[in-house]
Amino acid sequence: MSDPVGDPTPAELASPVLALRRAIVTCIAADADLTGLLGGARIHDAVPRAATGVFVVFGEVRCRDWSTMTDRGHEQDISLTVWSKTGGARPALAAAARIERLLHDASLPLEGHRLINLRFTSSETRRDERADLARVTVRLRAVTECLAGP
Repeated sequence: MSDPVGDPTPAELASPVLALRRAIVTCIAADADLTGLLGGARIHDAVPRAATGVFVVFGEVRCRDWSTMTDRGHEQDISLTVWSKTGGARPALAAAARIERLLHDASLPLEGHRLINLRFTSSETRRDERADLARVTVRLRAVTECLAGP
């Protein structure tokens, strides 16, 4: 994943999805408890090849217009999946629980947008038998408001 601390790109300023992802990465990568469970800031856009240990991957996002008569906004359904090869589902469940605690009702600063709310909505645990990986998908709902004009 790109450096979450650097300056935002023009696309990140325009996109509520990219702005929220950047803020989530900054938040969870800075948490010592979570990085301890992951063995570092192992947060990815896709499952890495020859993956081992525990890591987080951004999943699907559904973004809908949530505008009012006066403000432009978006509602996002976001998923983050914690994968674990070592130790079965337990390490993935522990990391997913930490992510939920970090992000539920979090007040994250977004570049070009304002986060109205961020809420945990559900989680699901599964096992990928072919890859011998356990996974826990954490689902969140966010509402954001654009700070800049259209």
